[in-house]
Amino acid sequence: MDSLTQIVLGAAVGEAVLGKKIGNRAVLYGGIIGTIPDLDVFLGHFYDPITALEIHRGFSHSFVFFALLSPLLGLLLSRIERRREVGLFQAIWMAFLCLATHAILDAFTTWGTQLFWPHPYRAGIQSIFVIDPLYTLPFLFCLIMAMRLHRDDEKRRKWNRIGLWISSCYLFLTVIVKQVTTDIFETSLSTKAILYDRLIVKPSPFNINLWNANIQTAVGYWLGDFSYFDTSPITYTFYPRGIYLMGTMGDSETVKQLIRISEGWYIITQRDGKTYFNDLRFGLINDNPKNPEFAFSYELTLSNGKVTATEVDNKGRREGVKLLQRLIKRIAGN
Repeated sequence: MDSLTQIVLGAAVGEAVLGKKIGNRAVLYGGIIGTIPDLDVFLGHFYDPITALEIHRGFSHSFVFFALLSPLLGLLLSRIERRREVGLFQAIWMAFLCLATHAILDAFTTWGTQLFWPHPYRAGIQSIFVIDPLYTLPFLFCLIMAMRLHRDDEKRRKWNRIGLWISSCYLFLTVIVKQVTTDIFETSLSTKAILYDRLIVKPSPFNINLWNANIQTAVGYWLGDFSYFDTSPITYTFYPRGIYLMGTMGDSETVKQLIRISEGWYIITQRDGKTYFNDLRFGLINDNPKNPEFAFSYELTLSNGKVTATEVDNKGRREGVKLLQRLIKRIAGN
């Protein structure tokens, strides 16, 4: 999830564990600790861009990392707050919860989270977009209301519990809505007699009303979307895999890294003599089948036997207002 959401979650967890003893300092510590797993983006500056992508949400989002770091953070915190009688084990527990809830929340999004590192499996429930105001804003409001009260005030803990309950219930709701939506897509595909190997259903940005589906077949992908305000049947657009367009570049370690990162959800396209690797999991900027523009694309180049992948600065991603307008219009139904 986005940084603000992770700060709010970490702060609320810190308040729940130590708020009665140290008040708003628990909120501060929890917010700081809750952002630590995402510091792997800074570590990525020491690697090439593709490797940096591959390590994101890896070791720093694993239970192994939390088990190693929590005692250190707990020891530091207990010494800083020894006058408030913050015990070592209580501080370790708070640190572990702040770190673990960060990664568990991330696992509900589309980008996989390697909770069980060093095992390569990446958890990705794909029920919530990385930024969702309906999750974050009520949570933030309750946290602010709690922070305004004295640490001994029972209403402070009540406000914090309300925030945790609302956010947790909303997260549970996203899972239910996703399952219902998946059933709708499966019924639609059966009606249209579309045979497929894999199907993923994921929310569009900022909401859980509009959902996108990627349907993998032997020769390509069908892409479709569904809004709960739709009045017409779901339509699908087919995109060939285009693997042959890579030629010998497909055997390079760079392309293999991109395939691992995309979890096999990709197509290859060519435009103006250039070859592009497109990650399907994050959708399209436009839906023109003849000239599709994907949210995440990488230009593949071969020079002196070495393949380089450069992320494309898509024009559509820069036109944020127009993109948001199209999104709102589509959410309203077809």
